[in-house]
Amino acid sequence: MDIPKPSFRKIIHIDMDAFYASVEERDFPEYRGKPLVVGGRPDSRGVVATANYEARKYGIRSAISCSKAFSLCPFAIFVPPRFDVYAAVSKQIREIFYRYTDLVEPLSLDEAYLDITEDKLNIGSAIEIAKQIKEAIKTELNLTASAGISINKFVAKIASDINKPDGLTFIGPSKIEKFIEDLPVEKFFGVGKVTAQKMRTMQLYTGADIKKLTEEQLKHHFGKTGSFFYKVVRGIDNRPVQPFREMKSISAEDTLKFDTEDIYELNALIKLLSETVYNRLSKKQNIGKTITLKIKFSDFKQITRSTSNLNGFLNTEQIAATGIDLLKSVEINKPIRLLGIGISNFMHAMPKEEIQDQLRLKL
Repeated sequence: MDIPKPSFRKIIHIDMDAFYASVEERDFPEYRGKPLVVGGRPDSRGVVATANYEARKYGIRSAISCSKAFSLCPFAIFVPPRFDVYAAVSKQIREIFYRYTDLVEPLSLDEAYLDITEDKLNIGSAIEIAKQIKEAIKTELNLTASAGISINKFVAKIASDINKPDGLTFIGPSKIEKFIEDLPVEKFFGVGKVTAQKMRTMQLYTGADIKKLTEEQLKHHFGKTGSFFYKVVRGIDNRPVQPFREMKSISAEDTLKFDTEDIYELNALIKLLSETVYNRLSKKQNIGKTITLKIKFSDFKQITRSTSNLNGFLNTEQIAATGIDLLKSVEINKPIRLLGIGISNFMHAMPKEEIQDQLRLKL
């Protein structure tokens, strides 16, 4: 009697290499071979969106302040991000993915999961598909990507980071448990600096150390995430690739060049952010019923204020006016360093014509 072989999913995680910086280098060849930082000006409170590999040699990483990046490498080139360009390129990349499968779960502009257990072209080999995707991205878009391949999302994502840039790493079913046992806890999904420090105080340094604890012990120390840790150290991750992720909110925020209590400057920024939010909202053909104002003060204390309108917010002016009213409700007794505007609680998506009809009725 033949014993059926266990069936495994085939998951690919594609991660573009220094995406924003790579697009800038592609479009502006004079940047190549030089430390390049995409983000705010070096004298601003802005943060680094990404840095090319030349800049990373100097310790520059995403999310550090641009002033810190400048101190690490004063001769780096600083350029503002061009998000409309990155979004257009991201769409081209996804079109390449869809040649092979419709099960594509974008995580951001520059990375996505693909479930190619049953691929459209009947290639069968996940490694071959990953190679073809990487080659298409390189020849058609003049960019490089790294790929991680395994039977679940957790391992595939980690694998894509192993041989960057332009890497391809396959972790097969028989190697998964050993791979995770040797993995430093800092590499685990859901483990940030605080959790990593907590694990180190508990003498947990690798997956093998986590594996010694029971599920109840892990839940006691790490809450619901403890159950996730318990499973993944045993190679278990049944999360599906979700091609349609529900959009919960749309927002925009900005850090002021100088902390301020100037109400006119703050109102002007709210108007600018509201325009950005509305433009993003209209592209999704959605209407949101809740506006949230985010405020971060000079001492980094953060608060939010929200209000809702059952008829939804239909234009930039409504969003801005509501944001300004929310700001008035806040006692400003210290300078503000950041403002953000978000819209959520979406009504059903509707055609632009219907949105315009509603707008005319409101007027």
